[in-house]
Amino acid sequence: MRGGLIAVCVAGALGAAGFVPTTEAESAYRVVVHSQVKGSQIPRAILSSIFLKQAPRWGDGQPVQPVDQSLRSRIRQSFVADVLQQPMVEVQIFWSRRMATGVTPPPVKQTDQDVLAFVAATPGAIGYVSTSIPLPEGVREIAIVQ
Repeated sequence: MRGGLIAVCVAGALGAAGFVPTTEAESAYRVVVHSQVKGSQIPRAILSSIFLKQAPRWGDGQPVQPVDQSLRSRIRQSFVADVLQQPMVEVQIFWSRRMATGVTPPPVKQTDQDVLAFVAATPGAIGYVSTSIPLPEGVREIAIVQ
């Protein structure tokens, strides 16, 4: 009960501070994958499972390697609201519990360029970056579908 009350208070404080989830139409990010990942679309539910490390492999059996942005990143805030459909504080609580069982969260990169470098260099990688950044060789965009 107390943890839930804290989460509600923190979420309320974030809302009061102007941290309002964006709608899909306002999305400032795009999902990117290593060029060897098959497919051009990904269902939102699968994408959520990947970033919560509940889907460890792609359809072809290759390991999935998700990469996150900084907790302070507006792109991450938008991604979490749109894809995970949870307040950031709930995601942090989720990872605190998972880490207690030995499951680590995806690595965190500080910039779009760092995410793109990781995705380009890591077979099976998936991340998200600003819509305005050009994609390097070895990285391509993948569409989110319902």
